[in-house]
Amino acid sequence: MMDILYTGPVPADRESPMTRSETSPSRAQHHSPTQKPNTCCFCWCCCCSCSWSEDDKRGRRKAQETKLEPFPCEPCPKPTIEEIKQWAQSFDKLMKNPAGRNKFREFLRTEYSEENMLFWLACEDLKKEINKSAIEEKTRLIYEDYISILSPKEVSLDSRVREVINRRMQDPTPHIFEDAQLQIYTLMHRDSYPRFLNSSVYRSLVQGGSRSSSES
Repeated sequence: MMDILYTGPVPADRESPMTRSETSPSRAQHHSPTQKPNTCCFCWCCCCSCSWSEDDKRGRRKAQETKLEPFPCEPCPKPTIEEIKQWAQSFDKLMKNPAGRNKFREFLRTEYSEENMLFWLACEDLKKEINKSAIEEKTRLIYEDYISILSPKEVSLDSRVREVINRRMQDPTPHIFEDAQLQIYTLMHRDSYPRFLNSSVYRSLVQGGSRSSSES
């Protein structure tokens, strides 16, 4: 007669000591001394509900380097007192003036938010590119430096703009970051520009320009 293999539940009195010890509540609740509890994802994904504050992010960016070649200060003549005063008339006049951009960038560096200007300058540089391979390479570097959520120099963009960029990354153009660039331009205008006008950086420029004008 053929033996029949029993596959049903094991009676309690026949259950092995190892099985009972593995399923006992006391063993289930015991953790190895080296076992670590689950930790927060620290915002490495877009959908994470936790987030770093802007001040924390700026502090961590302080010593970080960019993958792109850093933009040197733009060569330009010393601004006149008339030009310096025009910077207070509108943000557009400040950003259209090379000396104004340099001084504004100097101020942003003191607030650990220079990446906003660096991103804007990188986008302006990309718009001038016509070589396809160069466009793809610069696009990749800009994305890794300023768009990726893993970058310490990540700029603040909303989810809609990020989705548009991600869709276009397969076939990038010189204007792939246009919406993002406008958003960062608006952020600098509303957030950093008023503080720049009240800063010691700008006040010293006005005072120095006024003295030079009166002496001449």
